[in-house]
Amino acid sequence: MDALIELTDLAVARGGESVFACAALALHPGERLAIVGPNGAGKTTLLRTVIGLEMPSEGSVTLFGQTCRSERDFRALRPSIGFLFQDSDDQLFCPTVIEDVAFGPLNTGCSEAEADARARETLAHLGIGHLAERVTHRLSGGEKRLVCLAGLLAMRPEVLLLDEPTNGVDAKNGERLLVALAGFEGAMIVVSHDDRFVAQIGTRAMLLSGGRLQPAEIHTHPHMHSHPHVHPAGVDPD
Repeated sequence: MDALIELTDLAVARGGESVFACAALALHPGERLAIVGPNGAGKTTLLRTVIGLEMPSEGSVTLFGQTCRSERDFRALRPSIGFLFQDSDDQLFCPTVIEDVAFGPLNTGCSEAEADARARETLAHLGIGHLAERVTHRLSGGEKRLVCLAGLLAMRPEVLLLDEPTNGVDAKNGERLLVALAGFEGAMIVVSHDDRFVAQIGTRAMLLSGGRLQPAEIHTHPHMHSHPHVHPAGVDPD
């Protein structure tokens, strides 16, 4: 089965210093790949490079079978990839929720009526249809996260890139988020420090640490409470 996203010997440098090097991965249909690692390891940079917001110093990014070498290459394929930013306030820019969620479909060829209908359908699917007319900057952190996700899902992407999706999300909205992502039929790459969320959503994992990306394993240890962890593949956590 052909990979939807393939990174080959990817390297990114900033200010003359390496962020990561020799990174390689392939994301196939239906996979939910979790990328974990310490703060500052370059996980967000990796996602930004996948979608062409950062350009690699070495290696290649291949999306849907097409090697992307320029902004023009990436721009043509971005509508098929939904990127959830780490900070919701960086993603919400329209006055109301319905305008924000309808923005993507409207700008990729839908009529105003089609975009509005798609936006309302997506909000209802996430259980937040009641937020449609709300002002975006007055939403709670969890509500903002779900509205951002709705904006991506309204585009009907094949792949989601999720940067710390549970940031600032309360238990009720967290459950809505998990249900929505569990029901997403496409593939996804998830960057998260939330071990429990990774164990619930991930089908496999990779660890980015020390400038290197390597396979990892998701484990759940039986303590007083379920306590999932991600470890480098082949390393006994005990």
